[in-house]
Amino acid sequence: MSARALRTTLIVLATVGMGWAAYLTYVHYSGEAPVCSLKGNPCAAVQKSAYSELAGIPVALIGAIGYLVILGSLLASDGEQARFATAALTLGGFAFSAYLTYREVFTLNKICEDCVASAVIMTILVCLSVWRFLRGDPGSEGATGTPSMQSTATESAAPLGTAS
Repeated sequence: MSARALRTTLIVLATVGMGWAAYLTYVHYSGEAPVCSLKGNPCAAVQKSAYSELAGIPVALIGAIGYLVILGSLLASDGEQARFATAALTLGGFAFSAYLTYREVFTLNKICEDCVASAVIMTILVCLSVWRFLRGDPGSEGATGTPSMQSTATESAAPLGTAS
């Protein structure tokens, strides 16, 4: 995958995640039940649980802000610091998402499909952003897609003991 395609994919995923979290924030403040295809609407139970807020702030709003910050790091210049920031932010988002998923499954005994969708998006984001960071600067790739080697005088010199 090219550096541009990878960055575009990350931007699209962060935008989708932000939209989803914004919808859940709206649901939280409006008091409406979230749309849920599962029997008994476990999404509503999760949205009204004690774990739907952190210090009085809806976790959906924290998620929307998190996705927005991730999106900002992706729209910044494509340098090493921006790639590191994206990887670090998505890693934090993934950890928070994993904690919330743990609470859903083991404390509330409910599965919210909206929360699962956000967790899947965050998992893909963290995998792609860490891969993007570890593969390095896309500007150092030659035409073949492999890191280019700059020729130095010692590399182009003839081996010792041979005439050139």
